[in-house]
Amino acid sequence: MTQKIAVFDIDGTIFRKNLAFELINELAWMKVFKKEVRKTLTDLYSRWLDHEGTYEEYRKALVAIYFENLKGCRQEQILKASKLVVPFYKNRTYIFAIQLIEKLRREDYNIIAVSGSPSEIVEEYNKYLKFDAVFGSVYEIDSEGFYTGKAIFEPTIHKGHVVRQYVTENNLNFKGSYGIGDTESDVKFLEIVENPIAFNPNSNLHAIAKKRGWRIVVEKKDVIYDIK
Repeated sequence: MTQKIAVFDIDGTIFRKNLAFELINELAWMKVFKKEVRKTLTDLYSRWLDHEGTYEEYRKALVAIYFENLKGCRQEQILKASKLVVPFYKNRTYIFAIQLIEKLRREDYNIIAVSGSPSEIVEEYNKYLKFDAVFGSVYEIDSEGFYTGKAIFEPTIHKGHVVRQYVTENNLNFKGSYGIGDTESDVKFLEIVENPIAFNPNSNLHAIAKKRGWRIVVEKKDVIYDIK
């Protein structure tokens, strides 16, 4: 029988914070990124907490900060920071996501994650998730191991394309498939699975999910609510 597919976002869906935020913060502590970056990070996070912008704007700003500071860094520095961050934060996960992952594993699903966070920290995080495949943002590295400042693969531009290609290349199909995400950047894969779940959705994804009749789940503290 052809194995079924399940697709997860990571930040705000499995991980209760944002991998890119924690990676940028660590790189600033390590003095790989300039120290002023930490103030930019905290200001950005505070503005979002104070409702001075949407979560999607906050997420995109993190991507921009990382991209702006990456040029000239060595890949080994990013890998070292990832190895420091992930063990510290690996257990800060949502109960619903972990329970769903365990259920899908028992049912022999092929489980993947598609994230906008850098591929280095996404791959490191997967040492604990143990998914069949993970996809993060990839940035060009020159022959000497330095980042050039060019992005060569950004899965958040169209997560649906990434998932469709993976399904085709691995002889899978979408029968009985699951997808779980928290923002509108996840819509392109949610709309192609049979069981889409909008988890702790931002307002844009909530509106889309409600219109399309998708399952909406909210986790608050240690309680999980299904919103019909």
